[in-house]
Amino acid sequence: MTTPDKPFLSPKTSPEGLPSRTRLRSGLLLTLFGLLVFLVGAHPALFGLDRSPVVGFVQIAVFLVGLAIVCIGGYIGLIYFWRDGNRTIAAEIGSRLVATGYVVAVVSGMADIFGFGTQPLPQVPVFGPWQAIGVEIGEVLITIGFLLLIPFHWRRKAEEK
Repeated sequence: MTTPDKPFLSPKTSPEGLPSRTRLRSGLLLTLFGLLVFLVGAHPALFGLDRSPVVGFVQIAVFLVGLAIVCIGGYIGLIYFWRDGNRTIAAEIGSRLVATGYVVAVVSGMADIFGFGTQPLPQVPVFGPWQAIGVEIGEVLITIGFLLLIPFHWRRKAEEK
């Protein structure tokens, strides 16, 4: 399958030339690392790092960075299943929904820092219940986006065989 505009690609490589299994494994490892960072920010007592009774700016920033790493790793891992590069509209919507969910989580989590939270900036920013609901809504959007990124066409091909 060589054409002048497309060089030969073996079945074990992705359209960008990176080995597909390596891409899948790196996506999974990145997702697990992001989960670890997220847990350090969300519940530092699990690691013996809890120093404050409230959730402050550093904890919010750390769990949002962890959530970003989870989103990137999950996206890289799920794109592996779309080897031909032709994604469905649902998958395209899913990838955008992951990004939108992350933006909702960041804006909700950093509401006090941005100036529209319950604690204006001269006061110490605190992660309140409304911010928690906003971050949870963002996480639900990310989850729905990841579910839309899963290709369900492979089941039909397996059943036909």
